[in-house]
Amino acid sequence: MTARTARESDEAGTAPPTRRRGGKPPTLEEVAARAGVGRGTVSRVINGSPRVSDRTRAAVEAAIAELGYVPNRAARALAANRADAIALVVPEPEARFFAEPYFSDIVSGVGEALAETGMQLLLTFAGGARERRRLAQYLAAHRVDGVLLVSVRADDPLPDLLAGTGIPTVISGRRSAAESLPSVDSDNAGGARTAVTHLLSRGRRTIATITGRLEVYGAACRLDGYRLALTEAGHAPDESLIAVADFTEEGGRRAMRDLLARRPDLDAVFAASDVMAAGARQTLRAAGRRIPEDVALVGFDDSAIARHMDPPLTSVRQPIEEMGRAMARVVLSEIATRSPGAAATASDGTEAGETGSGEGPRQLVLPTELVVRGSS
Repeated sequence: MTARTARESDEAGTAPPTRRRGGKPPTLEEVAARAGVGRGTVSRVINGSPRVSDRTRAAVEAAIAELGYVPNRAARALAANRADAIALVVPEPEARFFAEPYFSDIVSGVGEALAETGMQLLLTFAGGARERRRLAQYLAAHRVDGVLLVSVRADDPLPDLLAGTGIPTVISGRRSAAESLPSVDSDNAGGARTAVTHLLSRGRRTIATITGRLEVYGAACRLDGYRLALTEAGHAPDESLIAVADFTEEGGRRAMRDLLARRPDLDAVFAASDVMAAGARQTLRAAGRRIPEDVALVGFDDSAIARHMDPPLTSVRQPIEEMGRAMARVVLSEIATRSPGAAATASDGTEAGETGSGEGPRQLVLPTELVVRGSS
């Protein structure tokens, strides 16, 4: 599955290329001179780098329009040893990718951020050892400029394999608190804490949780948030109220059956994903439990599933599309930093102070929000 976006050279309102004496089209240097910036800054604007201020970008785009400059992407990519492609790598089976709204929202956000850059977006799955070897061979040939990696387990060798290639890599969801790669994540612990605090405020006292795979750092953080909310309210967390699942609907059904068998007195459930909450709801209904009268139910993600459940599901909203956009911006910045023109751009004085400090890998954590609906 491949998505490709490209800026058309004949956009409405774009003047035809201004031919100089001898029939030659405008050059990159002429655009830079017209905009009053360095050549490297023009390259960054053309490549869609986020390391440019809005004012500088507007000046460069105005100069491009005035001169009718049309970038030769193929020649530029070849000269810069670039592929003009970003790989979105999913170390999961294809069936899970197409079943969970999380992944489509990530792709949507990434695609939106790349739409004006001319970069191709390549989607690949690497759920097994054979697929990982193929991916390593593909990346070793420098067929992409950067990699976006989603759904990573703590023990997954893929991030270190990618880091070893030297290709800029950004992951969605940290592997640990000491993540060594640039990452974009949501406030998993904070979101879970808010969800459980909400249930407590509604008078629920025997609150169970269905977790994702705990080798996934985000799932472990959501469990930490669940425990923290109970502790802060003076309730010691009870291990019999914790069921580990796998972020699937069937996992939610199975975990809910186990919880009801162990603790039939439970009056609330916090599921670490909307998909698992949907599975839990089916089991509760089959057991004759009313939602929310008998058992309140809260999910995590605030996906379309949450809005279409009956009753609609209270859920923790994480900004998934924004996470995809942020991942794309970070990887574009990493690519620009390592490009041949990066040093020249930094030294021409046109962009000083316009980007982050560059100290260590970027770790972005985006806020979450509880959306209250009928299930709680």
